[in-house]
Amino acid sequence: MILPTKTTRLQISLVSLLMAVVILALKFLAYIFTGSVALKSDAMESGVNVASAFFTVGAILFADRPADKSHPYGHGKIEYFSAAFEGGLISLASILILYEAASAWIEGPHVKELGSGIWLNLGAGTLNGLLGWWLLRAGRKNNSKAIEADGHHVLSDFYTTLGLAGGLIIVKMTGYYWLDSALAAAIGLFLAYTGFKLIRESSNALLDHEDPELIGRLVETLQQTRPLDVIEVHALRTFRSGRYTHVDIHVSMPEFYSLEKAHDLVDAFGEKTLSSLNLEGEFHAHLDPCRQLYCKNCPVSPCPIRQAPFVEIKPFSLEKAVSIDPDEIYHPRPNH
Repeated sequence: MILPTKTTRLQISLVSLLMAVVILALKFLAYIFTGSVALKSDAMESGVNVASAFFTVGAILFADRPADKSHPYGHGKIEYFSAAFEGGLISLASILILYEAASAWIEGPHVKELGSGIWLNLGAGTLNGLLGWWLLRAGRKNNSKAIEADGHHVLSDFYTTLGLAGGLIIVKMTGYYWLDSALAAAIGLFLAYTGFKLIRESSNALLDHEDPELIGRLVETLQQTRPLDVIEVHALRTFRSGRYTHVDIHVSMPEFYSLEKAHDLVDAFGEKTLSSLNLEGEFHAHLDPCRQLYCKNCPVSPCPIRQAPFVEIKPFSLEKAVSIDPDEIYHPRPNH
């Protein structure tokens, strides 16, 4: 398996920072040309992009430091702090934008020539769209929450720019310049929602909130990579630390196997599973003896302790995989 490298992730974040500076310059020029408070709001959001891209560079450098005695699981969670920081900046920008919109509404519009400003802003927005799409793909490919969060924010900026351009065209055609302040307020409210969502997601990650999508993918892949000796899995749990994924799982195996044989089999099982999912991380397995609970579903032969003939191999299910007590599923206790 080819794993993402520090250089690749750092290069991505540096490109993001450089592009964010260029886009900010273009949007600020659009505001200077027009005096539009809506375009000023869009430029302020791009200012947040520059700050967050700069912070992402630092987060990438820190996150890629190897695990040490003080941080045995590595430094990857700094990426979630980076995403939360970006959410905080977005929320702050939304407050400032709403303030600017209210001030412009009270003082009256000061909009100048809109034509050149709209086209300049649209050009910057197009660059934003391409950058956001690239960052989102790169973040997911490299399992980087910081880069992925940056991509989500940049794409939201792109959608904002498109809506803003349409609104300003209406302002230009109708002469209703009061709409400029209304558009700025709409941007502020949209950013407030974006910032809240990003902070909530980052907080969940920092608290090791389980990822249902990852669990589902894991169960499917475990089924595809399982050797016949792995009879059942349960107590499946995961947590992410930056691009590293830690998997904890209990594996039921024939209890007459030697410790060495069971250990080697499970090691290969875990390595194949992570490789199939293109995940960089650790697969911690706790070995459980079969205790003759699964004879009908165990094809291992010959078996000196078999209590019932083999019938069929049951596929792993999500319910059993995350269950703490698989015995309860196979042999439910009677209701009293």
